[in-house]
Amino acid sequence: ERPHGCTECGKSFSGKKSLRIHQRSHAAERPYPCAECGKSFNCHSGLVRHQMIHRGERPYKCAECGKCYSRKEHLQNHQRLHTGERPFACAACGKSFIRKQNLLKHQRIHTGERPYQCFLECKESFSLEVSLILHQKLHTEKGDGPLTCTYCGKDFRDLSKAIRHQRIHTGERPYQCTECGKSFIRRDHLLKHWRVHTGETPYQCPVCGKHFRYKESLNCHQKIH
Repeated sequence: ERPHGCTECGKSFSGKKSLRIHQRSHAAERPYPCAECGKSFNCHSGLVRHQMIHRGERPYKCAECGKCYSRKEHLQNHQRLHTGERPFACAACGKSFIRKQNLLKHQRIHTGERPYQCFLECKESFSLEVSLILHQKLHTEKGDGPLTCTYCGKDFRDLSKAIRHQRIHTGERPYQCTECGKSFIRRDHLLKHWRVHTGETPYQCPVCGKHFRYKESLNCHQKIH
């Protein structure tokens, strides 16, 4: 039973204390600061967990590979890599995720929500915080230094390539065909697909004159000659 409901978002809690802690997230109230780095938290237990990072404490150990974590839920997320468990499924497309947070990020693809806006030199919005961070480096660093994927650690020198790469992890396909609804990670992939509907064959063999829809198909054909 959860008799204590939040008037702001409707989420329910079993105790008044849990409700009060939750309500601080709406009020942006964070009364528990870390003396080491200044980061603040809305509950004391959050501060205690955070301080383990500074002390180097990692009490939760994976029995499979020995990797240690400062928080139990981080260990549980890690263990799913070994078990293959993906308990958080998208109701719209069926794609499953190890972490609920990744599911929530993915669902913005379907809703079109873009809550992260750049306020540096433009007003461009993004569905993922990591995409905004990469984008802002374009303003602040002008492309100097590597752009690192927060999912797998791969480095990129080009912002657009870094953002496109992250769509592999998130499942985001922002370029949709208006004719059949098929979606693509990259705009040039959509343009190539569009030739299926238009019948366009822009690549001609200089030897026999035969036309092809894709350059790759022409290259394969030319091997015959």
